[in-house]
Amino acid sequence: MTTTGRRALLTAGIAAAAATALPGCTAAEEPGPRKPGAAEVEAARVARAEAALRLRSVTASRSLLERYDAALAAHPALAPRLTPLRRSVAAHTKALGEGGTTVRPATAAPSPTATATASAGATASAGASAPSPAPVAADPRTALNELAAAERTTSDTHAAALVTAPPEYARLLASVAAAGAAHAYLLTEGARA
Repeated sequence: MTTTGRRALLTAGIAAAAATALPGCTAAEEPGPRKPGAAEVEAARVARAEAALRLRSVTASRSLLERYDAALAAHPALAPRLTPLRRSVAAHTKALGEGGTTVRPATAAPSPTATATASAGATASAGASAPSPAPVAADPRTALNELAAAERTTSDTHAAALVTAPPEYARLLASVAAAGAAHAYLLTEGARA
C-alpha cells in the first residue's frame, strides 16, 4: 500500500469517527426549553389584562341586554321605543367582545313575542345555574326609569375601564359609554320633550 492510500484510509476513518461523535455532542449541547424574556412576559401580562377587561366589558353590556329583553317581555307595548335601543346595546356588546373574549354576544333584535319566548326558554333551560335578570317593575314608567339607571351604571362601568384600556379599546369604550348616557336620556328625559 502506498502512503497516499494509508493517508486516505486514515482520513476517511477520522471523518467517519467525527461524523458519528458529532451528533451525540450536539444533542447534549442543545439547550433545554427557552425561558421567556422580560418583554415576552410583559406582553403576556398585558394580553391577559386586556382579555379580562374585554370580558368584564362584555359581561356588563350583556347584563344590560338581558335587562332590555326582560323589559320587552314584561311590557310589549314599549317595543317601538326599546327595540332600537336594544339593537344598539346588542351591537355594542358584539363590538366590545371582538378580538379576545369567549362570551358570545347577542345578534339581531328579536320581536317582542320572540323575546318573551326566548327569555322564558332561556330561563327554563338555564335552571338555577344562570343568574336571573332583575325583576321588571309592573309600571311601564318605572320600568323605563330602572332601565335608564341600568344604562347609566353600565355607562359608568365602561367609562371607569378607560383608565386601564389600551388606546384602541379605550376609544371604543368611550363611544359605548357615551351611547349609554344618551340611551339613559332617551329612556327618561327624552320622553318628556
